[in-house]
Amino acid sequence: MPSKQTIARRSLEFFARLLIIGVAAFVAGCSAHPRHRVEVPAAGKLRLDGVTLVDTHDGKLTAGMSILMDKAQIVSIAPTAASPSDPSIQVVDATGKFVVPGYNDMLAHALGPDDPSGTLALMLADGVTGFRQMSGSPELLKERRDGTLPMGKLAPALLTMLGSVLTPFNAPTPGKVVAEIPRQKQDGADFIKVGLVSPAVFFAAIAEAKHVGLPIAGHLQEGVDAAQASQAGFKSIEHLGPGDTVWIGCSTDEAALRTGAALHPPMKAPPFKIPFLETIVMARLHKLLINPAAFVDPGDVARLQHALDTYSEEKCRALAARFVADGTWQVPTLVRLRTQELADLPEYATDPALPFMPADTVKNWREVTDKFHHLPPAMRATYRSAYEHQFALTKLLAETGVCMMAGTDNGGEVPGQSLHQEFDELAKAGLSPLKILQMTTLNGAEFLGRTATMGNVEAGKNADLVLLDGNPLESVQNMHRVAGVVRAGFYYSRQDLDAIKSRVRAGQGHLR
Repeated sequence: MPSKQTIARRSLEFFARLLIIGVAAFVAGCSAHPRHRVEVPAAGKLRLDGVTLVDTHDGKLTAGMSILMDKAQIVSIAPTAASPSDPSIQVVDATGKFVVPGYNDMLAHALGPDDPSGTLALMLADGVTGFRQMSGSPELLKERRDGTLPMGKLAPALLTMLGSVLTPFNAPTPGKVVAEIPRQKQDGADFIKVGLVSPAVFFAAIAEAKHVGLPIAGHLQEGVDAAQASQAGFKSIEHLGPGDTVWIGCSTDEAALRTGAALHPPMKAPPFKIPFLETIVMARLHKLLINPAAFVDPGDVARLQHALDTYSEEKCRALAARFVADGTWQVPTLVRLRTQELADLPEYATDPALPFMPADTVKNWREVTDKFHHLPPAMRATYRSAYEHQFALTKLLAETGVCMMAGTDNGGEVPGQSLHQEFDELAKAGLSPLKILQMTTLNGAEFLGRTATMGNVEAGKNADLVLLDGNPLESVQNMHRVAGVVRAGFYYSRQDLDAIKSRVRAGQGHLR
């Protein structure tokens, strides 16, 4: 059990960080200019000729087809030879290209108080046409209602967004969370996300979200049984837990580990009033969130190691069966876990993508990575072991039929590129190219209940497409070979996409 001194130190460090972040957020909020309404033009008629359609349901290929689009929607699909010429239609000769739905990053943090233009443009340039925004605030929800979110023509679609993450500051008790969730629904939140709360608040949040008709997703909390969370109605588990939460459910020493996790004190609200709590909680937690593994308590790592040492595949398959029965989704974000747990890999220090990131972001990342380098060797060895286990867990979940989606949590080095890195990590875990393609297209549509408008290339669906230079079912590497993108009916060639990347690089992470 943590000592009183350890608990006090953790609380003081956390509140100190919050106070610093709160002041910075307040200053930024006072100096920010109000955002103006964003008007995006409607696309005209566009036709792609000579393409091979890839059916995301079963991988069926249909060659020699033309896709006609108008006003951001697929109007019809027919053999290219039967498509008449029409001067009012923009025609693109895409002979030999494979066409799939636009990629969706189903765990992203693309929007916030800062300028998101570079992030959004880089996502689009790598074929990302939609994203699930996993951080939010009342202000962002209002901007969405008012049409002032800074999302222009070169932005993927905002598929879904939450209000404020539930934390000990806006939901310190079950009673408070029962009041907070209806407030978020009234503000227009599409779902509820849980952050650092006690198990009692966690399960109260699931019940209240279900009561008001909103899905609930996020992190399993310390001391929470993953199977019980699934049965209660937790819709989506992010980051394979994170931490040891799922691994405890797969351990032969589950009872003792769960007792130890329950002793981990849940974060509590500060005993004093801090102005602008909502802004403070949702502000980016700077270096702490760049890599939480660099700041973790040694006792937490020791518990994780014990959970890995006592891993039981039989128990893990039983837990996976529970997820299947309850319809509980998983978003592994392997690329995020890799950058956390293998942060000392030399490749990260010389990544050619670093120039696309703002200079202050690179500076902070290097400082946190240096802190990770100085962790005791035994702790870093546990993290390396954990990542290998997460490969195996991801494959097990896929084999047992657990519903999964591709997301990045802004992991990796560059938005857009990080989703492609996630494809590679999923392939290393043993998932098939079709499964990976489904995780970034069809599965997101099913999760959101939008299969009528997205998830496959069919008439009547959104004109959000990726053109590829190779068959994505033969190798996941072909999912990287983006030859063009259609977003909301507008076509961007490879040259156009490269020009977008060059503009963001010149603007040091922003679009200029």
